[in-house]
Amino acid sequence: MGLISSILTLPLAPVRGTAWVLDQVVQAAEEEYYDPEPVRARLAQLEQDLISGLVDEDEFDRREDELLDRLDEIEEYRNSTRRTP
Repeated sequence: MGLISSILTLPLAPVRGTAWVLDQVVQAAEEEYYDPEPVRARLAQLEQDLISGLVDEDEFDRREDELLDRLDEIEEYRNSTRRTP
């Protein structure tokens, strides 16, 4: 960017700064939402609950399917974001 264009676009700096901050917040939220570790931890806890008798087989199967679907969604998202430049 040249000196003249920098001077002319200086009034837009707060807008660019705000857009950058919003982009960082969205990126951090997506990283947290698409983190597979909490889902894996819930799967492990669910298995322990089944072993200890806190949930029955039907409840275990239902919740396990939900968590495995969530892991598939996370994997699909991560694969799609790796392909885009």
